[in-house]
Amino acid sequence: MFKETKAFSGFAVDDVATAKKFYGETLGLDVTEENGMLRLRIAGGIPVLVYPKPGHTPAEYTILNFPVPDIDAAAKELTARGVVFERYNDKHDELGIFRGGGPLIAWFKDPAGNVLSIIQA
Repeated sequence: MFKETKAFSGFAVDDVATAKKFYGETLGLDVTEENGMLRLRIAGGIPVLVYPKPGHTPAEYTILNFPVPDIDAAAKELTARGVVFERYNDKHDELGIFRGGGPLIAWFKDPAGNVLSIIQA
C-alpha cells in the first residue's frame, strides 16, 4: 500500500524561529518556512518537517542522524559554531565523540532539546 509513497519524518520544537536559525545557520541546512512550519532539505531530496508544538517536550532519543565522512572534522566544525556535545558516559573523547564500541558517534541537542547526532559514515 505505501511501497511507492515518499514518506518523510517530522519532529516538534518549541520555537520555530530559533529552530530555523539553528538548522539553517549553525548546521547549514537548506530551510524553508511555510504555514508556521519548517522543511529541512537534506541529501536525497526528502524533506524533514519541523513543526511548533505548545508545551513541547524534547525527545529523549536521537531524532536525526547526520552521517559524516570525518567525524573528528565535523565535531570540530560544529564546536566552532557553538554546538556542545552530550556526554552520556566516560567513553567520549575530548571532542565529545563516543569511542566505546560500535560506530563513532557524537550527540548534541537542538535549541528545543531534541537529540541529534553526527555519525561516522
